Formats: sequence, C-alpha cells, structure tokens
Amino acid sequence: MTTRFLIKRIRTDRSGATIVEFAMILPALCVLLLGIFELGYRSYAASLIQGALHEAARMATVGGIPMTTIDAHVKQRLSNFANNATVTTQTTSYYDFAGVAMPEKITQDTAPLGTYNAGDCYEDANGNSSYDLDRGRGGMGNADDIVRYQITMTYPRILPVDSFLGWSSTETIVSNTVLRNQPFAGRSISTVIICT
Repeated sequence: MTTRFLIKRIRTDRSGATIVEFAMILPALCVLLLGIFELGYRSYAASLIQGALHEAARMATVGGIPMTTIDAHVKQRLSNFANNATVTTQTTSYYDFAGVAMPEKITQDTAPLGTYNAGDCYEDANGNSSYDLDRGRGGMGNADDIVRYQITMTYPRILPVDSFLGWSSTETIVSNTVLRNQPFAGRSISTVIICT
C-alpha cells in the first residue's frame, strides 16, 4: 500500500465522523440537561413555598394563632424540602388593600414636589414617627386589616450548573400573598400627621 493511497483512503473515510460530532456536542448537551433539571427543581421548590404560604396566610388571618407558631409551621414544612435551606418570613399589616407596599401619604408637599423632604407633612400610617416608603406595620395587625405574608427561601443548587451558566451557587425564591383578617374584634386605627 502506497502512502498516496493511504492518505486518499483516510481523507474519504467518514466512519468516525459521528463520534467526533457527538464529542463536540456532548458538553453543551450535558449543560443544557443539567440546566433543565435545575429549573425543574426550582419550579418544584416554588410550588412548595406557595403551598406553605397559603397555609400560613390562612392561619394568620383567622386570628388567635401566634405568629411564632405560624412561622414554625412554615419552617417545618419547608425543612422537609431542603435541610440546608434558609427560610425567613415577614408579616406586614395595612389598613386597606390600596395601601399595600405604598409609601406614606404626603399631606403638605414642598419643593421638590412628589418626594418626601424636610418641611413636608405626612400621615404616619404605621405609627413609628418616621416617613416610610412602605406604610405597613409589622405583625398580623387588627381585625379587618390587610395582611401581607412573605416567605423567602435560599437554598444551594442541587447540580453544579452555576459555573457553566453564570448563575450564583444558591437560589433564592420570594413569594407572598395578601389577605384580609377576619372581623374577630373591633377595629380602631388612628392616623397621626407629622410635619418635619
């Protein structure tokens, strides 16, 4: 067999092309599959958080159950999902739905208009004697108050895709719901106007 014939035979031989093409595509395919599994796991975690959130919100709005009991229930329910997850809860109450996550109302505005500055008067809706961008009060509030219950869970990723896809090594999911408390008692809210 001559050298010329051997070179021609190697050049026209296509029997190993498939394995070379597969070797080129395999890393991208693996990263894609790992990313899909990670996103599926995140969706599963989000649905568990949503279920725990609805249970906690319902427990909070019927009255009579302390916030520590509700938080312990949520953390216990989510601890079954991931032992090394960090779960935090936050409860904020509002007088009405229109005030949820809204700043306190400015009653007398000086220049620049539309933003709080020295010399403005505002309704101190949460009673802390300072202007806040969220007028909510901490805790479950009173009868007929609006309660926003929020759960934040941070957990480490289950697969090592963070370095390949530029993601962080942990995933954080924040979920919240807003409900009205039951009318289990009388309602008395007073708003104070403060001028600085």
